Amino acid sequence: MTEPTENNSKSFSRPAVIASALLPVAAVVGIILLFLSRGTGLSLQSPAPIENIAFERIRLLPGEIEAHVLNTGPEPLTIAQVQVGWTNRANWEFEVEPSPTISRLERATVRIPYPWIPGEPYEVVLITANSLLFTHDIEIAAETPRLSAEMFGSFALPGIYVGVLPVFLGIGWLPFLRALPRRWYYFLLSLTSGLLVFLGVDALQEALENSADVPGPYQGVGIILIGVLLSIGMLYSVSGWVKRKQQNSGAGPTPESPPESPQESPLLLAYSIAFGIGVHNLGEGLAIGGAYALGEFAAGTMLVLGFTLHNLTEGVAVVAPLIAPQAPSESGAAARPRWIHLLWLGSLAGLPTIAGTLLGAMAFSATWAVLFLAIGAGAAFQVVIEITRHQIRKQGAGAMFTAHNLTGFAAGLAIMYVTGLFVTI
Repeated sequence: MTEPTENNSKSFSRPAVIASALLPVAAVVGIILLFLSRGTGLSLQSPAPIENIAFERIRLLPGEIEAHVLNTGPEPLTIAQVQVGWTNRANWEFEVEPSPTISRLERATVRIPYPWIPGEPYEVVLITANSLLFTHDIEIAAETPRLSAEMFGSFALPGIYVGVLPVFLGIGWLPFLRALPRRWYYFLLSLTSGLLVFLGVDALQEALENSADVPGPYQGVGIILIGVLLSIGMLYSVSGWVKRKQQNSGAGPTPESPPESPQESPLLLAYSIAFGIGVHNLGEGLAIGGAYALGEFAAGTMLVLGFTLHNLTEGVAVVAPLIAPQAPSESGAAARPRWIHLLWLGSLAGLPTIAGTLLGAMAFSATWAVLFLAIGAGAAFQVVIEITRHQIRKQGAGAMFTAHNLTGFAAGLAIMYVTGLFVTI
């Protein structure tokens, strides 16, 4: 009986193998070219032109309204008229750069010299050559901030209030947390899981809401899926890199000590938590900066106050893995990191809020907001998985449902829910 060869490709010549790989691709290209040149063969025509314009951003400058738009329809379109008003609209002069005719997925800037009044509502209407109308409402007119040193400081300050100070204040509880009995370590880890689950679900909900404002061709739900999987894969990739680096440097596990997942290192787990919280805080900063840039000062103030209280517990979540009881092995040193690590952890979790407020004020984009929120959600869920694995390894699967762990998880959810009541969006 003839045994099969190890490599079936050996029975074919190299040119035949290459041809078999290229032939399907060439055939598909040929079909596409044939379709583009001859069509489907049907003579049906659409009863109305298919055009669509997405407003990506509206800038209000002194005596001018500037609309940044994107052609999300299947064909080129031409902007023929512009109307501005509220209860009564009127035609207005305008300029379009680079051209009034916009190709598919091409961006254009529509400049309208209009004497808008701060605090008044307006409606901007773009009318195409086929008489289709596309509108955008400006609920409260306010001048769009311009990049300057003063503007940078003004919008960085809310980010410090919301992200940096609360996180570092929470980290300041570390000495008190270390003084707690050993059983509180797992309580705090479970509390951290509750906090992160709430943050992850909250980020997903915000991402789904913002996805409605993402231009159709960019597929908001698809961006969410990519962001979640990207963050999970990135964190696992970093963990694997750290593990390989430890093994190559000879700092890997000894026969006397069983190997641990890199994520189970308290310090690395803390950094993972800080990363997930940092990306989530970036999304919060986008909301704050966008609210102030649109003139919604009351909403912006409530967001600052609510998120400041909401984020106080995030510092506790970051340092929770670092209160592990001192182990007799060398790995016990990770339980008491140097102060520089606390500084980096707080910065990683808090500083992205400043970047978010600046981006929200200068160039808020629903597409980027959805992506950052999705990355934050994926990071939060991945860290929860690793915390759960760590607890199961240390306590056993049954211990996950002890009174301390369940109470800690429920407390984390409750804290985030109650503090979230102060956030008005």
